[in-house]
Amino acid sequence: MPTTFVQLHFLTPYAPSNLNRDDLGRPKTALFGGSQRLRVSSQSLKRAWRTSDAFAAELSEHLGIRTKRFGELVLPVLTRGLGEKQASKVASQLAEVFGAVKDSGLRTEQLAHISPDEKRELESLAAKLAEEKRAPTEEELEGLLGLSGGAADIALFGRMLAAKAKFNVEAACQVAHALSIHKVALEDDYFTAVDDLKGAEEDAGAGHVGTQEFASAVLYHYVCIDRNLLSENFGGDEALVTRTLRALGEACLTVAPNGKQNSFAARSRAHFALAEKGPAQPRSLASAFLRPVTGDDLLASGVAALQQTRAQLDRVYGDAASSCSFDVAAGEGTKSALLDFLSTP
Repeated sequence: MPTTFVQLHFLTPYAPSNLNRDDLGRPKTALFGGSQRLRVSSQSLKRAWRTSDAFAAELSEHLGIRTKRFGELVLPVLTRGLGEKQASKVASQLAEVFGAVKDSGLRTEQLAHISPDEKRELESLAAKLAEEKRAPTEEELEGLLGLSGGAADIALFGRMLAAKAKFNVEAACQVAHALSIHKVALEDDYFTAVDDLKGAEEDAGAGHVGTQEFASAVLYHYVCIDRNLLSENFGGDEALVTRTLRALGEACLTVAPNGKQNSFAARSRAHFALAEKGPAQPRSLASAFLRPVTGDDLLASGVAALQQTRAQLDRVYGDAASSCSFDVAAGEGTKSALLDFLSTP
């Protein structure tokens, strides 16, 4: 069966914000087409989406956890049946199943993503060991991994366990770093905070002063899903494939990263979206913005550039995929129709 690729391109405008910071607290940027662009990393986007209400509403029983704290997760249960010292030793043994442990032995050195079934198995084994007041057998430890088939976030974004590669899962979903379609300049916000109990007889100075950098932009996003691999990761459960694609589409179009939201309230939704699906090799349409968009209507110019690049590519390669789109400014299409198209085979 030929691979079916599902691709989602969308443009989202953001007012002043700092959605994704670098090590100095500044909005992330990248050079593209010879000019500085605002950038939001794929890691930031994927975390915002997989922990969103959109995912929880559709996939709550199919979402795993990513953590280092496996020993801490089971220590309270173990302590109830074993002595404190023995409980810590057993908790460390259980944690080591998911990666090399460090320090107290309760946390792994690397984050590991486990499915709901694997978490339940871990907690169930801890309760059993506490009740029977004993250490785990090798067979019990080996049974803690390998039940990832029902986890939507793992099926989409994959997982890597360096020491136990046979339990790795190949990601079915690829997410590009979001880039502004135009040049961006980072700006400084100089702010003050007033001490509410400071009397009028004192100096007029603020209780705190600081600065934070921000930028505003129209971002181009690109997501590509290998539908066949997603189905394979779910063991052929097509109903779960449909629900997962719908949840992913909903999150992409409506969920923003959480960075500095309390300071900027940069909540936005996609204003233009294009979904494509078919067997042709996938391609980003980022090249539409190699030349930075200019003018006083960046969004409209961005939509025109994207559609023109898509038409030119389709004409040359002759492998146009079926598609569905909406354009908020033009009053064309709906989110519901796009999600239906995205999620059905």
